[in-house]
Amino acid sequence: MSITRLLLFNAGLCLYIAGCHNNSGNSVSGNQSATTGSTITTTADSGPQFKKEAVLYFLSKVNNDTLRQIDIELATNDAERAQGLMDRKSMSDTQGMLFIFPHAEEQSFWMKNTYISLDIIYLDENKEIVSVQKYTTPLSEESLPSFKKAQYVLEVNAGFCDKYHIAYGDKISYKEIK
Repeated sequence: MSITRLLLFNAGLCLYIAGCHNNSGNSVSGNQSATTGSTITTTADSGPQFKKEAVLYFLSKVNNDTLRQIDIELATNDAERAQGLMDRKSMSDTQGMLFIFPHAEEQSFWMKNTYISLDIIYLDENKEIVSVQKYTTPLSEESLPSFKKAQYVLEVNAGFCDKYHIAYGDKISYKEIK
């Protein structure tokens, strides 16, 4: 290796190490500049904030016992249903969104602009689970149909149904917060 190449290699290596060292103690919310000592604040955009509008209960098909309780947002009009959970970057396991339609018909959802993998639970006019699309692919435009008539659609984090043993035939009940 020539002297010039060796010097360039060493200079590049030193710059690389210095850059790594400068970033090693930084956090997302407060990066410090090595030259000025000033702090640069960055804010992670988590998308629309959750707004608790109701409490939802999952009820067992066997004995009507409560299997799980979560807080939900309601999507009751066309604009709210069209927006859904799009642009949301995260959601707690104790939260979800309930879409309410005027009448039961076959529904189909997609994950366009939705960053969270979801379980999409389709419910009939009696609020009984008729189908589930589990572990959906974020940002996908693939159609996720109900295959049966549904008047309610509930979106929760992916894996929720498996984790809490929510299954076909179970029901929901919800109470709006005034």
